[in-house]
Amino acid sequence: MTTSSTGGARRKVVGLLTRREAVTVLLLVAAVLFSARLSPHFLDLAFLLDSTSLYMEVGLMALAMTFVIISGNIDLSVASGLALVGVGAAVLHSRAGLPMGWVIVLSLALGALLGLFNGLLITRMRLPSLTVTLGTLALYRGIAQILLGDHSLGKFPEWFVGIDYRRIGGLVPVPLLLFSMLAILLSLVLHRTVFGRWTYAIGTNEAAARFSGIPVDRIKVLIYLLSGLMMAAGGLMMTSRLTVARFDMATGRELEVITAVVLGGTDIFGGRGSVFGTVAALFLVGVLRTGMGVANIKAESQLAVLGALLLISVILSNLSGRTQR
Repeated sequence: MTTSSTGGARRKVVGLLTRREAVTVLLLVAAVLFSARLSPHFLDLAFLLDSTSLYMEVGLMALAMTFVIISGNIDLSVASGLALVGVGAAVLHSRAGLPMGWVIVLSLALGALLGLFNGLLITRMRLPSLTVTLGTLALYRGIAQILLGDHSLGKFPEWFVGIDYRRIGGLVPVPLLLFSMLAILLSLVLHRTVFGRWTYAIGTNEAAARFSGIPVDRIKVLIYLLSGLMMAAGGLMMTSRLTVARFDMATGRELEVITAVVLGGTDIFGGRGSVFGTVAALFLVGVLRTGMGVANIKAESQLAVLGALLLISVILSNLSGRTQR
């Protein structure tokens, strides 16, 4: 092997290791080893696959949030929108008597409308995404509470409930399969289409993107429409898993969604990130929670560990970014 080829291989390895997603992958490997030491039962494959169903709703919303944050925006309303979709589905089926098939279609349409509402407020009224989605966070949750109050509502058909107990090949849970398929699809959209390139361009420099002829407002609206669809899918999935709907479903989960995206190497100021990094970070958080849960570690301690992990990841990602530059 020549010196030039050796140097080229070395540069490729260094480039790979200095990618922001590499930090997340290394932390994921460390988390698996750490959790395995906490409990010998952790490495049971069936148990690991089953535990993924607990955070697939967060995963669905995180996939869309990756687009939102890469474009230089934020969506704090995803968890509240999820709850409103779940409550809306329960009201349409249990009170209005609509067939569940139509309820699913209308629920997805409702989620799309919630995302569209956010996108239009941001683009048409030139309002900051933080301000708009902070307002709709309270609005969507408030409407859900008005519809149901403090009660829960269920009575869904048997084929709809218990999605987390359904397996493909007797092993892979349906939520994990659905999430994996959507992750692959959205990764191709982000990294292999004009839409994805425009998303990066908007997050890098929105003014320059406008001067370049990119339809910035239209792309933003479509991104928030995608976010609405993912919150609707998450709402249906969580309602199926819990078998009932409540206005306080997924309370606080918007922070977990944003954590997964930022932990995966997406720049909070936009312009950089990947679906792969988000997926790796989602499983990192899931593995840590599962491992600490098996080891009977208190929820307060789990929160502290996850907070420290986020800080460490951001610091290491910034250092790797400087090294790469």
